[in-house]
Amino acid sequence: MTVILLRHGRSTSNTAHTLAGRSEGVELDDKGRAQADGLVERVKGLPIKALVRSPLLRCRRTLEPLAAELGLDPVVDERLAEVDYGQWTGRALKELVSEPLWAVVQQQPSAAVFPEGEGLAQVQARAVAAVREHDRTLAEQHGGDTLWIACTHGDVIKAIVADALGTHLDSFQRITADPASMSVIRYTPLRPFVVHVNHTGAELASVLSAPPPSDGDKSGDDAVVGGSTD
Repeated sequence: MTVILLRHGRSTSNTAHTLAGRSEGVELDDKGRAQADGLVERVKGLPIKALVRSPLLRCRRTLEPLAAELGLDPVVDERLAEVDYGQWTGRALKELVSEPLWAVVQQQPSAAVFPEGEGLAQVQARAVAAVREHDRTLAEQHGGDTLWIACTHGDVIKAIVADALGTHLDSFQRITADPASMSVIRYTPLRPFVVHVNHTGAELASVLSAPPPSDGDKSGDDAVVGGSTD
């Protein structure tokens, strides 16, 4: 099963440099709406079987044009919601950088728990569980290598990618997930393969044109034994 992790388009909170979190009514800005419209062309020709999204408005808006084009009704999954930043929600980033917890978030995110909110380790656990559960469900429904999209948020995507890479959550700040970017993970019975991270180009089909990696892929084994990896 292959999942495209789609970050919502640019929001009014992104341009205001505030931490939106789970604030109600955070809309896409003009660029974000253009990014949402552009998704139709970016995934053109890909056999997408399902759309799953965070319950927040900016994710709903991001998927609306694509859902209409594909004739799919997005499934809402609370486990793909933005981090509950608690008391940090809605605050300006320039204020938050002076908080002692900010350094923990940057250097040891696995230990970060937001005041009256949740911890980043909790976020990773719930988000990874959601993706793997949808993978299993879609495999049962469609069989074969089903392609689907999960529309969620930057920190959530970074946490999922870190898990797929087999790296500690404390390294997740090294991963980038820009607004409207797509990161691709193929899950197999034994291990996940990170196919692409932070794709912001015109078309994703070229990234997925090569045969999908598998657990028995000899070229992958050779790269581990005698070659370099990206």
